[in-house]
Amino acid sequence: DHINLMFRNPLIGANDDRLGERFPDMSEPYGRNISSQLHKAARLEQVKLKEGVYVGLAGPTYESRAEVEMLRRLGADAVGMSTVLEAITAKHAGLSVAAISLITNSHVHSADPPTHAGVLEMGRQAGDRLLQILGRFYDGPDGCPE
Repeated sequence: DHINLMFRNPLIGANDDRLGERFPDMSEPYGRNISSQLHKAARLEQVKLKEGVYVGLAGPTYESRAEVEMLRRLGADAVGMSTVLEAITAKHAGLSVAAISLITNSHVHSADPPTHAGVLEMGRQAGDRLLQILGRFYDGPDGCPE
């Protein structure tokens, strides 16, 4: 699931009914079937995925320790500056939505503050595993889900 703390929404403004209904249901923004298929692809590639609540923030800063504690109390498992607005837009358009986040820094497990170089390096290291999962998801024995 996600929590939108970006204080904006891509659906504000005039609605084009051809693209989606005015007030889409966001009670389950991520599709169970597509998520299940991603988990299956990850298992076949021997990569462990975890599910959780993603909080979208506007950024562009890393969170203070007080913000991290507040977000933890709100139920956040991961925090980032993407995903939420894209998921809202896709759900509005009637698409089945899944999201994969690479956790590239952790305030919880590190005394050192995050750096942009460190985040990029963690993303580079995890990129190959992500490509394995997505390759299996699209080309695996069950193919891409409908």
